[in-house]
Amino acid sequence: MELYVKFFSFSLLVLASAALSYAHIAVFDDYWAKRAAEARNNTLNAYVSDPGTVVNNFNAGSANLSTRRSLRGKGKSDGPCLATNPIDRCWRCRDDWASDRKRLARCAKGFGRTALGGVQGQIYVVTDPSDDDLLDPRPGTLRYGVTRDAPLWIIFARDMVIRLQQELMINNYKTIDGRGANVHIAYGASLTIQFVQHVIVHNLHIHDIKSGSGGNIRDSEQHWGIRTRSDGDGISIFGASNIWVDHISMFNCADGLIDAIEASTAITISNCHLTRHNDVILLGASDANSEDVKMQVTIAYNHFGQGLVQRMPRCRWGFVHVVNNDYTHWLMYAIGGSMHPTIICQGNRYLGPPNQAAKEVTHREYAEESVWKNWNWTSERDLQMNGAFFVQSGRDTTGGFSRQLLIKAKPGTAVGRLTRFSGALNCRPNRPC
Repeated sequence: MELYVKFFSFSLLVLASAALSYAHIAVFDDYWAKRAAEARNNTLNAYVSDPGTVVNNFNAGSANLSTRRSLRGKGKSDGPCLATNPIDRCWRCRDDWASDRKRLARCAKGFGRTALGGVQGQIYVVTDPSDDDLLDPRPGTLRYGVTRDAPLWIIFARDMVIRLQQELMINNYKTIDGRGANVHIAYGASLTIQFVQHVIVHNLHIHDIKSGSGGNIRDSEQHWGIRTRSDGDGISIFGASNIWVDHISMFNCADGLIDAIEASTAITISNCHLTRHNDVILLGASDANSEDVKMQVTIAYNHFGQGLVQRMPRCRWGFVHVVNNDYTHWLMYAIGGSMHPTIICQGNRYLGPPNQAAKEVTHREYAEESVWKNWNWTSERDLQMNGAFFVQSGRDTTGGFSRQLLIKAKPGTAVGRLTRFSGALNCRPNRPC
């Protein structure tokens, strides 16, 4: 009877308010109202009033790092394992990573540095790649693990391809850790991180994601609800905080590869390899949503590779630190935005495309130069090649914090080494990853 009532309610509420429809929640019940209120409080608690301190903290971690430092064991290629950036140096060249997986939670940098994931929970092993029960998922499936209420560190028993029937609703305090297996989330729906906190997504292949039709989907042990059609992002972050996305290989999703919207904050996107896509990373979905001024994101050590068009990232309102990324391909532009976001770019490498009309790294939208000239968009120690050029703006080109406090990132000339191991890694137990 309850199921019938919810389906009836869905038919009545499918034309509900634009805000709720945008959240893909068809029935905004007491559960979701509570979750949304908690998420707003989490955003306020995670927001850093002086974001320059986070930039400095990030750069301090790489200040004394030799980018060719050799550590014991073998890595992704022949020769000594090379921990080529501060995040990887924390864990990747240890041969005990499989027995000490939760060490990873200490390794994040930037605005997502306090993401705990499931560090305080048990290990949960995905043994079943199926996804055929959205309301009562079977133990052993990924959907069962991510919808538990307790913290969990989720790992995979073997190589697998998981085709999600509808979007995967990830609960609070979860780590999805693909190390030790070749795991593909592909040919189905997306990962959704909505109104939750402390989620780590690590070492997965996410590609060929489709828009889901919606319907009844479980989002926690205690609740399931009706979802409208999902957009088809690879990873959708909505009203969430303390999120870390690391070592993901992504391409070819129906909408964006990674979207973070609705006042999501305390986010780090690092060590990812992104290819074959149009709208790559969206930070803030609406010029009208001033709550996104709380959004603070670090984008570091990623490789923006073949077949990309634009939005690496595309920002609204918030504060974004773009540091030591490798931009080897874009067709329109690399970094864009509207509604006066602060964008601090340090030590990136930009390789301009052959098209003479697309060599500008930056792109401002919906504003005349008389307006955007006051936005703080800065470029420091970036390497601009093949005619690429970055148009800086703002009265204060340090981004609103003291240049004396700003510790330098590694220069753009080091980016090839810093991003050498971007994307999903081939990790095997009892040897460095």
